[in-house]
Amino acid sequence: MTAPTPAPAAAPARVPFDRRLARAAQTVTSRALGPYQTAIVRIGFSLTWLFFLVREFPHRHEMYGPDGPWSFEMARRLIADNRAFTVLMWSDGRLWFEVVYGLAVVAAVLLLLGWHTRAVSVVFMVGALSLQNRSVFLGDGGDNVVHLVSIYLTLLRCGQVWSLDARRAARKAAGGEEAARRVELAGPVLWVVLGGFLVAATWFSPVTGEWWLYVLLWVLWLGQGLWWLVEQYAPGEPRVLLDVLANLAHNAALVVLMAEVCLIYATAGWYKVQGSRWQDGTALFYPLHLDYFTPWPALSELLASSGIMVMLLSYGTVIVQVAFPFTLFKRKVKNVLLVAMMLEHAGIALLLGLPAFSMAMIAADAVFLPTVFLVWLGARAAKGRDRVLRRRTAAAELPPQRPAPGGEPGGETGGEAAPRTLVG
Repeated sequence: MTAPTPAPAAAPARVPFDRRLARAAQTVTSRALGPYQTAIVRIGFSLTWLFFLVREFPHRHEMYGPDGPWSFEMARRLIADNRAFTVLMWSDGRLWFEVVYGLAVVAAVLLLLGWHTRAVSVVFMVGALSLQNRSVFLGDGGDNVVHLVSIYLTLLRCGQVWSLDARRAARKAAGGEEAARRVELAGPVLWVVLGGFLVAATWFSPVTGEWWLYVLLWVLWLGQGLWWLVEQYAPGEPRVLLDVLANLAHNAALVVLMAEVCLIYATAGWYKVQGSRWQDGTALFYPLHLDYFTPWPALSELLASSGIMVMLLSYGTVIVQVAFPFTLFKRKVKNVLLVAMMLEHAGIALLLGLPAFSMAMIAADAVFLPTVFLVWLGARAAKGRDRVLRRRTAAAELPPQRPAPGGEPGGETGGEAAPRTLVG
């Protein structure tokens, strides 16, 4: 007898389109997507801008200040034409420049730590735009990325994890209703001060910036004030509505940021395809022989001496940049290309001497890192931090040593080393 033929498996039921649409709408309104990705972007770009400001601190007056070749009057004429935003046009005094530069450094540090990220991100954006727009001819591709992402960060809820805001929220949740009702003065005071500066910026707007940026600043300031009032006096449905709006703004900005990164690589890759030097695989040979792009001449000469290596790196750069936007829905392939692009930028920083540019691009690439890897990375960093703190605490709690007989602890007496003793 032949075995009975098994019945065919039933095909999975198709989810109706309206249900899928409702599920997608609930996803983008109920929570801020990519909390770890936006946190690593926040950390990466604040660290990049801080590194740049500290590195160029001795040359700040020549680059963006009153001693630069691009004079205050020339900058005023250009800004009156292109309507760029910079608070450095309020005054050509050295003191005002030092205040703006110092605030930019402080904002980068506070954003790196995640202290009141929404307010600090606005100050970070103002500092970055003000310095870059003061001397627009000093920038490169990395500066352009910082310029754009500094605007996106004001809309992202990038302090959900790995920030002082997240730690404060966790403590408040663990403290119960009494901790939740406690009013923190740092946030309101900070936004009141920022409101005063915003009034001054709006007053100077005919000569210092584009109107849309001031609209964005006023929307952020009024929205934050409304958020604080609702949280204190109407924590019910009005708070839920504001959460929905904040999640929509966050998710929209996240999509724009991802599209921006894809556009950067797509345009760079396709322009390279049209170049004859990239087509014959010799494009990398030429910057390796420019003094401006050879911080390690011996290493550059060693790499440039291998024609096969130059060809492979040139073709590999074009292939990775062109292919990356098409691999976003193939997770394994996307992760491989993502590692390749980060290694490429690390090589640019080492071989061509462009660390700030490479750091900015790696920070932008981090928006595509998988959540599992970021969670693992955060756990490893937390373990390392706890281990270091535990060692410091243990070292601080050790009792003092009693001097050995005849001298210092462990000193020599009568030709023999005195034994070490601990008090208690």
